[in-house]
Amino acid sequence: MPLGPRAQKIAAAMTAGFPPIGAEVTDAAQARRLLAAAPGPGLEPIPVARTEDRTLRLEQGDLPVRIYWPDGAAPHPVTVFFHGGGFTLCGLDSHDRFCRILASGAGTIVVSVDYRLAPEHPFPAAVEDARAAVAWAHANAAALGGDPERLAVAGDSAGGNLAAVACLAARDGAGPPIAFQALVYPVTDAGQDTPSYREHGEGKFLTATHMRWYWEQYLDDPSDADHPYASPLRAPDLSGLPPAFVLTAECDPLRDEGEAYAARLAEAGVPVEAHRIEGAFHGFFGLDHVLPAAVEARRLTTGALRAALGTGASAPA
Repeated sequence: MPLGPRAQKIAAAMTAGFPPIGAEVTDAAQARRLLAAAPGPGLEPIPVARTEDRTLRLEQGDLPVRIYWPDGAAPHPVTVFFHGGGFTLCGLDSHDRFCRILASGAGTIVVSVDYRLAPEHPFPAAVEDARAAVAWAHANAAALGGDPERLAVAGDSAGGNLAAVACLAARDGAGPPIAFQALVYPVTDAGQDTPSYREHGEGKFLTATHMRWYWEQYLDDPSDADHPYASPLRAPDLSGLPPAFVLTAECDPLRDEGEAYAARLAEAGVPVEAHRIEGAFHGFFGLDHVLPAAVEARRLTTGALRAALGTGASAPA
C-alpha cells in the first residue's frame, strides 16, 4: 500500500521544511540552525497536569530533562522518553507533543531526555546519558510522585534505539529494572541494506541519504556498528528483556529493521506487541491532527503503555 494522496502531501511539506542533510547540508550545527528556523505547526499544547524543566547533575556532565505529569492521583508510572533525530538533531521542544501524548493518553509521568548529540558527542555518549537518565528516574520516582516498580522506556527513531539499548544495558547489569519498552519506528541496525531501504529510501521524508549521514555522525569508529549498544539487532542474546511494543510505518526505510527486532525479541521469549501502520511514513506519529494513521498510532501506543503499566487513563481522541 503506497502513501495515499493526503500522506504524500504531508510528507512533501515536511520534506520541504527539512534541511537537505547529507546532500547540500553536511554540517550538524548548520542543520540544527535550519531546522530551528523552520516554522512549526502552531498547535495548542496537549494539556497535562504540569511540566518542569530540570538539569540532572551527572558524572559525564549536565543533562537537561523535561518532566510531564498526568492528571490523576499519584503514584503514577514513570516513562523515560528519548527523542528521535538521527542521534544528531532535535531535542526537548521538537518532541514536546509526543511526550504530552504519552503523559495524557497513558497516565504516566514522562521524563524527556535531552541527551548529548553527535558528532560533537559520538557513540556511546547518548547511550551513557540514556543509562544515567533511567537510573535517575528509578531512584527519584517516588519523589516525582511515581512508582519505581512501573518504570518504562520509550522513544522514536534514534530514540527508539536508545530505549532498546537502555533495556539491554539494564539487563546486562547496569540496572535498574524496566517494566516495559515502547519503540516507535526504531533504529535497530547500522546496516542500511534492507528491502524497506530500497523500496522507501527516497521521497517519503526520511531518506537513505539522511540515515547514511546520521550514522556517519554517530559512529566515530565504523567498527562500533557491530556493538549491540549501537545496533541492538546485532545483540547475540535478546532474552530477559522487558515486554515490548514495536510500531513501524509501512513506507519507512526503518520498517524492516524495526520488525526484525520485534521478531527477534519474540523468538527470545520476550512478550511483544508489534504493529505496522499501513500507508504511513517515518515521523508521522505526532501528526494526529491531520493524519488518521497517526490517530491509530497514538491509540495503539498509549493503549499498550496503559495495559503494561496498569493505568486507567483514557487516550484522548
